[in-house]
Amino acid sequence: MVRLNKIYTRTGDDGTTGLGSGERRLKSDLRVEAYGTVDEANACVGMARVHTGASHPAIDAMLARIQNDLFDLGADLAVPDTGEKLDYEPLRIVASQVERLEKDIDLLNKEIAPLRSFVLNGGTPAAAALHLARTVARRAERLVVALAQEPDEHVNRDALKYLNRVSDFLFVAARAVNDNGKADVLWVPGRNR
Repeated sequence: MVRLNKIYTRTGDDGTTGLGSGERRLKSDLRVEAYGTVDEANACVGMARVHTGASHPAIDAMLARIQNDLFDLGADLAVPDTGEKLDYEPLRIVASQVERLEKDIDLLNKEIAPLRSFVLNGGTPAAAALHLARTVARRAERLVVALAQEPDEHVNRDALKYLNRVSDFLFVAARAVNDNGKADVLWVPGRNR
């Protein structure tokens, strides 16, 4: 599927990039911005895994699956569905990927006490990294929603659902690595007035 012999091609020197379909778009195009931000979220998940690998192996395995799925999501966004027949079947996020995330969220969340306040991003290094990944994933979601609103742009509904769930997962995972919420840093409204 992927073969990279040469990293630089000079084809993007004019400010354009190639979609998976071969179409050229500006690097500032909303679709390119959307899948680029998905890639950024994936990098943040990778940084979070630096903190979860040894201390939370079950969560780390879930994060490894998410990283692979986020690459699938980037591929989904990089090949717009124009309704035209292609010579190959493009990779798309499917409902089972969303369902697996929901199961993982439910598994982690059953051990965590309900919230009584909003959570500030922090606690352990792993939780802080997961919260950062969550905020970048939410930005990616906002961009994909904006893309879906554009005329002549089509977005896979399961891709959008996946992005929504991955943010939820990262929030619950941050609470899980914060001693199941016991080490959460809670927001105290107006504390510093």
